Amino acid sequence: MQVGVIASVNEARADQFSHRTAIVIDVLRATSTMVAAMKAGAASIVPAETVMEARALLRPGDVLGGERFNRKITGFELGNSPLEYRKEAIDGKRLILTTTNGTRAIMKAMRAENILTGAIVNATACARAAMELRRDIVLLCAGSNDEFAIEDGLCAGLLLDRLENQCQHSFETDDFGTAMLALYRNRADKLLETISQGSAGRRLIKMGFGRDVEWCSVPDSDDIVPRLNGDALTKC
Repeated sequence: MQVGVIASVNEARADQFSHRTAIVIDVLRATSTMVAAMKAGAASIVPAETVMEARALLRPGDVLGGERFNRKITGFELGNSPLEYRKEAIDGKRLILTTTNGTRAIMKAMRAENILTGAIVNATACARAAMELRRDIVLLCAGSNDEFAIEDGLCAGLLLDRLENQCQHSFETDDFGTAMLALYRNRADKLLETISQGSAGRRLIKMGFGRDVEWCSVPDSDDIVPRLNGDALTKC
């Protein structure tokens, strides 16, 4: 099995996804929030690249969620904090979600044969789901402001660690993947500390979202894996 890692959405090319399973990673906070929304009972999640597109997709009974510049979008019911996604807000409903980086990364990965959304909170389950699809894998780190984000790199390393442990045959990654695997193994016992010191983590903490950073930094707190089916994410 070959596993490639892309450092940010800005570096992604369509040919990197063909005939592969893509795992889109946006730890702070889109893919973590997707797991939280599914856990709270969301029927499905429709990723939208723009605010205008999200509003156009809205149907009666749907919920609009998302952010720009880490703040809830005016007129939307929910933002991009996983702690907002409680059962009473989302149970049984279709969520239309747009975020600065994460939903854009999903759109970039559309040439992939399968698309999963991964985070630190569902890493082991996500790695297992990807293995079961029996395709080479590409990990797409969404990043922040079109640049690499350390929390996404740590998650990529964590996923590589889990994939390597589960792989029954040969396992290979690229140079960037090797670096991310080493980063994760070096900082595995200091994930929250490392993520909190990253630029996105510092920014969220300063804006009052410190609890989000803590929630998103706990490995394997859930086994839900969102998978794209048509235009919507549903549970694997």
